[in-house]
Amino acid sequence: MHRHHIEVRARSAAGPAAVHKWLRNGASWPEFSPLGSFELEREGDSEREGVGAVRRFRTGRIRTRERIVEIVPDRRLSYVLESGMAIRDYRADVDLTPLADGGTEIRWHSSFRAKFPATGWIYRRALTRFVTELVHGLAARAAEDSAAH
Repeated sequence: MHRHHIEVRARSAAGPAAVHKWLRNGASWPEFSPLGSFELEREGDSEREGVGAVRRFRTGRIRTRERIVEIVPDRRLSYVLESGMAIRDYRADVDLTPLADGGTEIRWHSSFRAKFPATGWIYRRALTRFVTELVHGLAARAAEDSAAH
């Protein structure tokens, strides 16, 4: 079955620690993205939104359930989709790279398989649009927060 890939990049004037702070705080995502609401279903193994945490997001009629599978402080957050869309094996890795000017490059890349092959391109297109808004919102929110402090 065909694997679909999404990659979105953005630059933030904020440093990696500031971006990572917002990235790790699922409750803040509805503030800067198209997401409607957040709920922490289960805390992580060693911290609230750490590895093993299960986060629920709702946007309109879509309700997703995601589990955090990897965290590298100030560098990466990775999660897998457990339910909510007709796709399989969805994994997203959000990598933060420090820039020479003190900012951060955000690279959000994910891949998945469609449960129904004919729908893969639809999910890829919709998710690319959604992730683009999310990444640019994250970049801007972190920059605003950094500028205010």
